[in-house]
Amino acid sequence: MAVTASTLQPLRGDKRWAYLSRARTIRIATLNEDGTIYLSPLWLVVHDKKIYIPIDAASKHGANFRAGRALSALVDGGDEYATVSGVRISGTMSEVTDTALADTLAQVVFDKYFHVGHPYADNYLEFGEVAGRTYFELVPDKMIGWDMREITTLAVPEIRTLPAHVGDRLL
Repeated sequence: MAVTASTLQPLRGDKRWAYLSRARTIRIATLNEDGTIYLSPLWLVVHDKKIYIPIDAASKHGANFRAGRALSALVDGGDEYATVSGVRISGTMSEVTDTALADTLAQVVFDKYFHVGHPYADNYLEFGEVAGRTYFELVPDKMIGWDMREITTLAVPEIRTLPAHVGDRLL
């Protein structure tokens, strides 16, 4: 059996949901009508252990979601082996039609990406109204996660008593 990051250091359960909740970007790839792949980074929020994506009406992703086309998504981070982490997701999208849930999600997005008095909050909210922003739930068929940070040992200073003749080490 091949050893991968997801088998060596899997990210599952509540830890995976916490990781996804903190993530600020999800990369989603969908299949266009002509068979080409459309890939872009999007925002995400997690509410009640469900992943939601805000989408403006003219979005290619929105058209692909509504058409039920194939999609894959990735939330990842890390700049080197010891900090690599991520969740790969395949599944489908379901448009949120419940207005109360959509209002809740709008507030969750605001709380995650903005703050009261944020210089771009009003522009984002106003553009969403003009652009027909809606929300889609990413319904996973499969989620595979990994987090190499769990096995990384941080270098910490240690106190050692060395013989008096050893003078070339800092203590």
